[in-house]
Amino acid sequence: MSQEHVFLLPDVGEGLTEAEILQWAVKAGDTVEINQILVEVETAKAAVELPSPYAGVVGTLHAGEGETLPVGQPLITILSDADADADAGAGAGAGAGAGAGAGAGAGVGASPEATGETVEASGKAALLVGYGPQESVGRRRRRRTPAVSAVRPVAEPATTAEPPAPAIERTAAKPPVRKLAKDLGVDITTVTPTGPGSTVTRDDVRRAAGTSPVAVKEGTPETVPVTAPEPAAETRIPIRGVRKHTAAAMVASAFTAPHVTEFTTVDVTATMRLRDKVAARREFRDLRVTPLLFVARALLLALRRTPEANASWDEAGQEIVLKHYVHLGIAAATGRGLIVPNIKHADRMSLRELAEALAELTGTARAGRTTPQSMTGGTVTITNVGVFGVDTGTPILNPGEAAILAVGAIRRMPWVVTDASGAEAIEPRWVTQLALSFDHRLIDGQQGSELLADIAAVLHDPGLAML
Repeated sequence: MSQEHVFLLPDVGEGLTEAEILQWAVKAGDTVEINQILVEVETAKAAVELPSPYAGVVGTLHAGEGETLPVGQPLITILSDADADADAGAGAGAGAGAGAGAGAGAGVGASPEATGETVEASGKAALLVGYGPQESVGRRRRRRTPAVSAVRPVAEPATTAEPPAPAIERTAAKPPVRKLAKDLGVDITTVTPTGPGSTVTRDDVRRAAGTSPVAVKEGTPETVPVTAPEPAAETRIPIRGVRKHTAAAMVASAFTAPHVTEFTTVDVTATMRLRDKVAARREFRDLRVTPLLFVARALLLALRRTPEANASWDEAGQEIVLKHYVHLGIAAATGRGLIVPNIKHADRMSLRELAEALAELTGTARAGRTTPQSMTGGTVTITNVGVFGVDTGTPILNPGEAAILAVGAIRRMPWVVTDASGAEAIEPRWVTQLALSFDHRLIDGQQGSELLADIAAVLHDPGLAML
């Protein structure tokens, strides 16, 4: 007799309450193994792949792609062999619950179905690949459903079990086609597919958007005249996921922390020459050495003289919390919106280690695989607006931080240069603009000015870093 395991949507971040189903990797009837990827979901912080806590056959998908599901609600039902479960739980006693694949049976009050956990032989909850910190496991409220009751008799007749809910059939369509359907307000499950392998194409979606369902006769979709729809006067885009989180964070920051922004223009020709020399060195030849690497190093060095910029304001405790570590945030524009992952303990890294961390951070962000854990705990941030050809801006603080540095485009510009004799001449130089926003509750004008001046000084003359 098969046994049902209901996997509830777990909290994959710090207190996240919901997630949107982006794409299922399985369908009803598929056989899955423990830790096999089941689904990709988008939270308010990132897109995350959820692995399976059970081995068995997929019974029911409880939410379709594009739906938003609260944390703790049923996500998927997996059917497993009850005999195999009994073998896995042998030795735990007649009152033990079914194990989650590799573990011995847990007690009646510790059924892993309610939390998405596996159970080790020692009886402790084992963290599945891809989920949040293990410290939080066990403190989460456990919920039980009739389908996963740990006290159901093994000899219960199969005829008394309720049949599983109908599985949600997944319409075959590529992600761009699904996005087009969403933009046009078309329910893709109602579209008649005409593409290879019964897939829905763009033309199918456009046809559905411009034709009344009553006018389409079965068997003759190509013979029905189609009138091109009038261009929409406006498009409404649901605010959710990363965009929703970013909007709330920016509003909270702008109306909580009193922002001050200062600007400076600096000749970074010496830094650009140093970049060329470093990139040519053997230990850096397999890395992309960018000006951002040296801006990050300059900020880390300058923070040693102005530690107040690496701090946070504790309103409840009425304290300023100085951080003796630097988790350096790097603002990254992605297809899902702006995110700010951070490099943990960037202040302890060598130049090569920092270059590797920057490359990994940007690559992961572009691939949409940034984890929620990498976007928490930041202490100071850099936003590189120069990659968009912009000279400067007034950046908004990342909530909980005291400073953010904006770096503009590095351009060849005429610059007045003074030689050793004091003579002046106009030469083409590499020039950029820096903008520093800071929380005036923590940082006075003098401190903010000195921090920005120190950053500019190191970029103008990298040799000062030796001091």
